Amino acid sequence: MQAEPKNSLVGEEYEVEVGPVAHGGHCVARTAEGQVLFVRHALPGEKVVARVTEGEEGARFLRADAVTILDPSKDRVEAPCPFAGPGRCGGCDWQHAKPGAQRRLKGEVIAEQLKRLAGLTPEEAGWDGTVMPAEGDKLPAGEVPAWRTRVQYAVDPDSGRAGLRRHRSHEVEPVDHCMIAAPGVTELGIERRDWPGMASVEAIAATGSQDRQVILTPRPGARLPLVELDKPVSVLRVEEKDGGVHRVHGRPFVRERADGRTYRVGNGGFWQVHPKAADTLVTAVMQGLFPRKGETALDLYCGVGLFAGAIADRVGDEGAVLGIESGKRAVEDARHNLASFDRVRIEQGKVESVLPRTGITEVDVIVLDPPRAGAGKQTVRHLAGLGARRIAYVACDPAALARDLGYFREGGYKVRMLRAFDLFPMTHHVECVAILEPVAKGA
Repeated sequence: MQAEPKNSLVGEEYEVEVGPVAHGGHCVARTAEGQVLFVRHALPGEKVVARVTEGEEGARFLRADAVTILDPSKDRVEAPCPFAGPGRCGGCDWQHAKPGAQRRLKGEVIAEQLKRLAGLTPEEAGWDGTVMPAEGDKLPAGEVPAWRTRVQYAVDPDSGRAGLRRHRSHEVEPVDHCMIAAPGVTELGIERRDWPGMASVEAIAATGSQDRQVILTPRPGARLPLVELDKPVSVLRVEEKDGGVHRVHGRPFVRERADGRTYRVGNGGFWQVHPKAADTLVTAVMQGLFPRKGETALDLYCGVGLFAGAIADRVGDEGAVLGIESGKRAVEDARHNLASFDRVRIEQGKVESVLPRTGITEVDVIVLDPPRAGAGKQTVRHLAGLGARRIAYVACDPAALARDLGYFREGGYKVRMLRAFDLFPMTHHVECVAILEPVAKGA
């Protein structure tokens, strides 16, 4: 027997009291009937009119936008960006909150995830509950730090204008200026010209060098337009997905600077998007691990070798570092970047597959910077068995971090210290560095 179709509630409006912040850039509220609403563009304690954007009768929860603010929070400001708000650009979650309030909200999310998924209080995690702003980001309410050094613009197929995706949508919000884009991106003028036939245009402004990269992805069968930018670029890359053709004009990489070293990053490969992020995270990791001369180390999910290089500098010629990374081009870059270190080795493949094959049974220090999903139980269990005196876990997702910290606890490790950094202002994203050490026997 076929189930009765459920009625969509999209467009329905509810007057609600807004509850606590939740992971993902929204707050929790309930309708008079008790149905849960995840409300964007709201702040805890406000009374708002929430319009449903996703959901149907009987669903576990509904998604909604706050379209009218009846009783505003003292932390609310007028969104500085003209493209922010219900139904508009989905890139920023907290344009309507003061900078200090944004960091408090992120701290509340971290604390809730630690408690729910790892059973840890902030005190037990060695964390004072604060989220630190990046250097230079301490701006007054109403001002926006221009921090994003890598911006991928979507192109509206009808107008050819560059823009950004709307929240949970493939629709494009054309923009003439992204306020969080770094000056090196804005100077290219991507938003000020049309891109007929293109699916996306990615702009990269390297930190510590004048390198600029633009990556064009044409739609199938489209002709490549004459590319005229306001500033010259070091790399113009074309990715033609239909034919698998990759054409590169200029150098196929940009040069990034961190911890006193230059790193080659090719083909739009991963690098932290905030200009202060790489140095901030290296400092936090090195202070936590405190690598010693002659020690052995693992750098897992090592990318182009940022942490491996920092550790190698500190363990010296008698020490050794093994990095593991799945991306082929990132491995090539890491090997190039760290070629001056005789006792650094980079292996390609997934951590859970490569690590057991190495035959390594013990190591002094470990750093892991896994993707958003986290390292997972199998990998954490393996790492806990290597007897490292310190482990540094770098996380861009507090839920994945909390889950993995729970697995580490099962493996005999406790959190010595946790630090949180607001390296993604105006968004719900936050970066954490947790330092772990073995639980003392008998403790």
